[in-house]
Amino acid sequence: MSRKKVSTTIYITPEQADCLKLLHERTKVPIAVYIREGIDMMLKVYEHLMPGQMSLDGRPADAPTAPPSTTGPSSPKR
Repeated sequence: MSRKKVSTTIYITPEQADCLKLLHERTKVPIAVYIREGIDMMLKVYEHLMPGQMSLDGRPADAPTAPPSTTGPSSPKR
């Protein structure tokens, strides 16, 4: 069973439309599938800019933690 879709309008160049039409003719995959996959790819590329759940220290939960500093202040030697 497929997920519910939201209808939207996009504008593409004639060249993009021609390429998508040719791709559809050769693969029989609907053009809308290619458009959704392209959107998914861009959302993945820019996911670091998307809001997400924050951790207790204010960083996004999936943000990498910084390695311990080796050049920071150290305790005085005696």
